[in-house]
Amino acid sequence: MTYDVHVIGGGMAGSEAAWQLARRGLKVRLSEMRGTGERSPAHQGDGLAELVCSNSFRSDDHENNAVGLIHHEMRGLDSLLMAAAEVAKVPAGSALAVDRDVFSAEVEARLVSLPNLDVVRERIDRLPDAGLTIVATGPLTAAALADSIGAATGTDSLAFFDAIAPIVHHDSINMDVAWMAARWDKGGKDYINCPMNRAQYLAFHQGLIDGEKTEFREWEANTPYFEGCMPIEVMAARGVDTLRYGPMKPVGLDNPHDATPEFPSGRWPYAVVQLRQDNKLGTLWNMVGFQTKLKHAEQVRLFRTIPGLENAEFARLGGLHRNTFLNSPVLLDRQLRLKSAPHVRFAGQITGCEGYVESGAIGLLAGLMTAAELTGQPWTAPPCTTALGALLSHVTGDAEAETYQPMNINFGLFPPLPDVKKKARKQAYTERAKADLAGWISASA
Repeated sequence: MTYDVHVIGGGMAGSEAAWQLARRGLKVRLSEMRGTGERSPAHQGDGLAELVCSNSFRSDDHENNAVGLIHHEMRGLDSLLMAAAEVAKVPAGSALAVDRDVFSAEVEARLVSLPNLDVVRERIDRLPDAGLTIVATGPLTAAALADSIGAATGTDSLAFFDAIAPIVHHDSINMDVAWMAARWDKGGKDYINCPMNRAQYLAFHQGLIDGEKTEFREWEANTPYFEGCMPIEVMAARGVDTLRYGPMKPVGLDNPHDATPEFPSGRWPYAVVQLRQDNKLGTLWNMVGFQTKLKHAEQVRLFRTIPGLENAEFARLGGLHRNTFLNSPVLLDRQLRLKSAPHVRFAGQITGCEGYVESGAIGLLAGLMTAAELTGQPWTAPPCTTALGALLSHVTGDAEAETYQPMNINFGLFPPLPDVKKKARKQAYTERAKADLAGWISASA
C-alpha cells in the first residue's frame, strides 16, 4: 500500500489519530515498536493503546467537570478511545474506568478491521525527511528516535518522572476489615476502603519516609515529578498530614465495621486507602493514588501493614519511569506541526499534555488536521471555549514557554466567566462549550 500518512506510535494518541484518518478514507501506516521484541520500561504487553498506569479515565461528569466534558466532546467526534472505553467499562462511581486488557483489545480490533490502515510492528529510529507524519510515541520515546527529534528541534526535551500504582488480587483483600463504598455514597459501592486509626497511619507514614527506594541514575537526578502523578512517599515527605488531605483522605467514608448505637452508619477513620476495580471480572484492584518508587520488596512489606491488606497478593507492584515531552509552545505551530519540519506533526503526551484522555484528544485533533490538509479542506481549530480547543490552545502557544509543564484538562484553561457566580460556573463552562462545539461541528461539515 502507498500511504497518505505515517503515524508513529500505537498508544492512545497514535491509535486515535490513525482511526480519524482511516475513517475518512485515507491510507494510513501505523508503526508500533512493541511486538518486535522491544518495549518501553513501563509497558507490559504488545497491545495497542495499553494503559500503563491507572485504568481510569477520571470523571465522566460532562456537566460539572472538565474531564467529563472532554469525554463528551470526543464522543461527539467519533472517538475510537471513547467507543472502546464503553465496551470495556467497569464500575467506578462517577468516573470512567475500564478493564485495561479488554480496552486494548477493542482498540486494536477496530483499527485492524479498517482495510486502508496497516498496523506494522517496527521500530522507527529517525524522523522521516518527507511525507505527512504524526509522531505519537508518547513520553517513553525510544532513544534513537528521541535523538532524531532532538536534532530536529534544536533543543533538549524536558523530562519528568511518572510513577505506577500497584494492583492487588481481590481475593487476597480482607473484607472483614475493608468495606465497599464511594465517597459520600456517590455512584454506588464502587471502591474498596481500608481504614487506618491514628497509630496505624503514623506508622505507615514513617514507613514511607524510611522505606528503601529506587536509586536515580545520574541523568535522572534533576528530573522533576509531575504534580498530578506524585509518588506517595514524596507526598509523605511534604508533611505528616499531606496524605490525609490527598489520596488517603477519610472524609465521606463511613466505616460500617465501626457502627455503634450512637453512630449507626459508622464514623470516618483517621485515614483510608482506597482500591478501584481494574478489570471487568473484578479480580484485580488498583491502589488509588499509590504511585511509588519504593523497591518491590519494601512495597510488599509496607503495604501489607495496611488494614485489610495483611495478606495482599500483588498482580503488579509500583514502578517509576522517566517521561519526556517537547516545549510545544515554542516548537510547534497552531496545527501541531514542527516549525522546523512542517510535514511532521506531534500528538499525545510528547506534546506536554498529561493523561490518557488528553493524549487521545490531541491525537484526535492531529488526525482531523492532517485529514483536512490532505483533502484540501480549510482547518479551523475548535473554539477555545471547548475542552478540545482549550487544551490545544494551551499546548500550541497559550502556555508560558519558560515554565511549560504537563497539563491535564481543567477549567483554568478556559476563557473565564467572571459574571457567573462561582457555584454555577462549572456548569456554565460546560454549557457554553457544548453549544460552541456543536456550532463548530456544524460549520465544519
